[in-house]
Amino acid sequence: MIQKCEECGDVAETISEFYSSTTHIKPLSKTMLSNYDIDNYLHELGQVTREQDQIQLLRKITEKSTVNDLRMFIRLIQKDLKINAGPKHIIDSLGPNAYESFQATNDLKSFIKRYLEHKNSIDNGTQLNKQLSIKIELMTPVHPMLAEPCKSVDFAFKRCPNGFYAEVKYDGERLQLHKDQTNKFKFFSRSLKPVIEHKIEQISQYVLKAFPKGESLILDGEILLIDRKTRKPLPFGTLGVHKKKEFTEANEAFFIFDCLYYNGQSLLHKTLTERREILTEHMKPIENRILLSELKTINKKSDLKHLINFTIAEGLEGLVLKNPDGIYEPNKRHWLKVKKDYLMEGTMADTADLVVLGAYYGTGKKGGLMSVFLLGCYDSKTDQWYTVAKCGSGFDDATLEKLQIELKPNMTKISKNPNQIPKWLNISRDLIPDFIVIDPKKSPVWEITGAEFSKSKQHTANGISIRFPRITKVRDDKTWKEATNLDYLTVLFEKSKPAKKENDDDEDEENLFHFGDTNNNNNNNNNNNDNNSPQKPTPSSTPTKRKLLEIESDDEIEIQPKPNKILRKSLPNSLLKLNFPNIFDNQFIYLSSSLPMDEYNNLKRHIEAFGGKVLSPKDIDNDKQLLRITHCVGEKDATFDKIDLIKKKVQTNVTHISLPTVYVWKCIANKTKL
Repeated sequence: MIQKCEECGDVAETISEFYSSTTHIKPLSKTMLSNYDIDNYLHELGQVTREQDQIQLLRKITEKSTVNDLRMFIRLIQKDLKINAGPKHIIDSLGPNAYESFQATNDLKSFIKRYLEHKNSIDNGTQLNKQLSIKIELMTPVHPMLAEPCKSVDFAFKRCPNGFYAEVKYDGERLQLHKDQTNKFKFFSRSLKPVIEHKIEQISQYVLKAFPKGESLILDGEILLIDRKTRKPLPFGTLGVHKKKEFTEANEAFFIFDCLYYNGQSLLHKTLTERREILTEHMKPIENRILLSELKTINKKSDLKHLINFTIAEGLEGLVLKNPDGIYEPNKRHWLKVKKDYLMEGTMADTADLVVLGAYYGTGKKGGLMSVFLLGCYDSKTDQWYTVAKCGSGFDDATLEKLQIELKPNMTKISKNPNQIPKWLNISRDLIPDFIVIDPKKSPVWEITGAEFSKSKQHTANGISIRFPRITKVRDDKTWKEATNLDYLTVLFEKSKPAKKENDDDEDEENLFHFGDTNNNNNNNNNNNDNNSPQKPTPSSTPTKRKLLEIESDDEIEIQPKPNKILRKSLPNSLLKLNFPNIFDNQFIYLSSSLPMDEYNNLKRHIEAFGGKVLSPKDIDNDKQLLRITHCVGEKDATFDKIDLIKKKVQTNVTHISLPTVYVWKCIANKTKL
């Protein structure tokens, strides 16, 4: 059966074929099930969690089914009837704006009732009034409003010429909170599913204190772990039940950035400014528990650039830009997101959330392990999966070992045999992996980041691939349905292309996030002083309780490096001819082992060209040598932890700072000190 399923890629078709010939349970010749029965079975199946209980219920259904009954029941479970039409096609047949109305609550029964009432209230019965049709209900999840990638300052100000709010992009999990008059709570994830209890077990009691007059609420925000001592958020993924145990000094915090419903009134059609005023007026923040998201009003391009510099230097995920006059539009991408990975590496307008489709054996110490992965996307038009990237960078050894266990149940070994490629996968012969997933719809979703989107003859997603891909996040909050599909991947690719101008010499460089640009053009006359480079705030000068966005443009300082001679040992001849300021003098820098080799070598070359010293693992094989390190660059690895442990035991005058690679590249581009 498994082999058959691999060949056709259709679980329902495979089961129905075997069911028709089985002697263990004889299929009925005539259907006995009503729609009411099917609905009840689906509801009951959704309530049971134990595998044995689920098996018993499925056996009960099977005994009352024809072959076709069972086929369609399984497709209902999978939410894929294979009729080449989705909810939008069917619901939009009711009239204009129908699907938009349905999306607000995703509750079909409520929507049909409202639609019929509205239809009877107008003469022709064909048009829906947008304002009347879009309505939300307490305790029914609302599709969250989303953000599209923003790759330039110019694009942001074209969207909002009168200015906008810039908000910290928190690296947590989206959370929608509902509370009614009886103090009953419901929590929904980004995909509108109930949130696991351990992630929100203490949120309810603090929301009651934070909103003493809030009888009924729908709040939109982000939940994450926050360190009680440093008051800093912890990275994405730490909310897991096992991960949380590692952080004894941390607790769940709910960062609220929007209010959709307050005391019986829907706020969808109020402006963002009005919705924030309601939050400010009625919410009492509770330290480290219930907090209002940090917001700064931006009216000038120089302010936005300065804030982006600050965000990068602080190691934050990015910014979300919002129109102060904008209404809340469920499931619409009318906000803008600025991510540091794009700012660091060039023209890739956004990360891509791709599905694991296969795996390859590693080499060396990773031999015998699935350590390189084939990732791709789905196209609903063809019902096919397409390859986008082959990636082996991003996981440490411990995570890789864990993945062998997690991925194994949904992987089958094909040993690069082209005859064993399932029909659902469109793949070139050169990329056939050692392992292929059995069901891509059960496969995990990973966030992939790279230098840029590129064209590749090897990959089948319209030839779109990712240059220098690396895995930056495991998206446990997403399924294949929320992953980047082929249509959206194509949009991201098109947006990532640099805009062509008739006269490149007249290009306003301040409209782009060129933090890695080596063209240091400081002679432009600009009233906003956009070319000034802000200093990196040091830990000693940064108060623990300061607001992340409380910064002023007047604080920008341009550092003029001293024209010292630099050490030119082991530099390439091409670099020896150039005159480099000694901006990294007396800096001993460790580059994280998580960096791709190309980036590691490139960064090392530039640091040493500007007078710094990059310490390799051989240079830091004892505690004394570790204490020489002044800066660690990149994602945290085992060496970072060793330094922290040693510095707790040993007194030292050396200040140890961790920096994102983007900040170092910015210093190189602007020729400023760390």
